Amino acid sequence: VTSIMIASLLLGVSGSVLADGQKTYQTSCQACHASGAAGAPKLGDKEAWAPRIATGVDAMLAVAIKGKGAMPPKGACASCSDDDLKAAIEYMVSQSQ
Repeated sequence: VTSIMIASLLLGVSGSVLADGQKTYQTSCQACHASGAAGAPKLGDKEAWAPRIATGVDAMLAVAIKGKGAMPPKGACASCSDDDLKAAIEYMVSQSQ
């Protein structure tokens, strides 16, 4: 049983969505969210992600689309669709609860 399978059950998100989100994370989000650059919440940091998770995926998506602080709109993925961003967020949430 993989962590993506477990997370998909807990979040009610399909495994394929989380896999797509993982790919987007690795290509576009990892540079900041793996290191915490410019205050980005680090992947897996439950304490940093908890207040964000509490706002819900839709609120986090709105922030990602608009940008926040040092993160420009859509982060490092200007070509990402809203669905791509949402999948990346759901992946990061699944790894940070």
